[in-house]
Amino acid sequence: MLRRLASHLMAVGETDPLKTSATWCIVPHANPDGEMRNRAWCEPEVRHPTPDAVVDPGRYLKGVVREGPGDDMEFGFPRPGPDPDHEARPENRAVADFLRASASVVGPFHLHVSFHGMAHAGGPWFLIDAAWQDRSRPLQERLSRNVEDMGYVLHDVQRNGEKGFHRIARGFCTRPDSGSMARFFLDRGDDETAARFRPSSMEFVRSLGGDTLTLVSEMPLFILAGAGETVEPTDPVAEQFKTQMLPDIQRAAQDKSPDLESLLKAAGLTPMSIEEQMRLQLLFLEAGLNLL
Repeated sequence: MLRRLASHLMAVGETDPLKTSATWCIVPHANPDGEMRNRAWCEPEVRHPTPDAVVDPGRYLKGVVREGPGDDMEFGFPRPGPDPDHEARPENRAVADFLRASASVVGPFHLHVSFHGMAHAGGPWFLIDAAWQDRSRPLQERLSRNVEDMGYVLHDVQRNGEKGFHRIARGFCTRPDSGSMARFFLDRGDDETAARFRPSSMEFVRSLGGDTLTLVSEMPLFILAGAGETVEPTDPVAEQFKTQMLPDIQRAAQDKSPDLESLLKAAGLTPMSIEEQMRLQLLFLEAGLNLL
């Protein structure tokens, strides 16, 4: 999505409102090594999607590689101070230097959007900076209509502040923060994992000054029918899928079993259009710009 956005901004004329109304700072990819490790399932559909492209669930489940808690690139940015975090990953240091240099030229950022995906959910899910929770009502109303018009149902979950997730309304939640993430693992006696959490890109951008609106999109690769209908910390549909169905589906994917299709159908798992994921991300971006 970011590659397409960057290409579009390069192609439009210099007088286009997209260029005259804002200064854009885009990082098209923060984890190229992670992308390479996942090429088995994301080529070519994700990098070069056609209008009807979806992710193949069998290839995804067989080839997906995801970093564990505390190793996620999103929560690996340098901590405040004069280079106290020389052990931060080079990708994070490079992005931090780029954002810091940009802010020194154009001033504090007004908007920061981090586009994410997740494996499965009941539908699209949107995370909003807690400082903008009340001010973002127009954004929430607009995105809710967009999702409904496209035939999807917003994902919903009540996590009661766990890891920084506070439910705002159906489909909308506050974004997580590194302190809450670390506390989650500290409370479970896992000091080693807790110590790995550094500021997120959202926290880092806000540390550069200004009342930055930070937004995070969570687009599911696969829609899990019924997930999010029960607004509780433990979603019974998602929990049943994870504990009872997913192990068999993963084994079938690894073995290239002919049973995979019937298992996916029984679980109620269907791919979400990549183009429609990107469309909702762009609508989220546009709604954020309209708040400023």
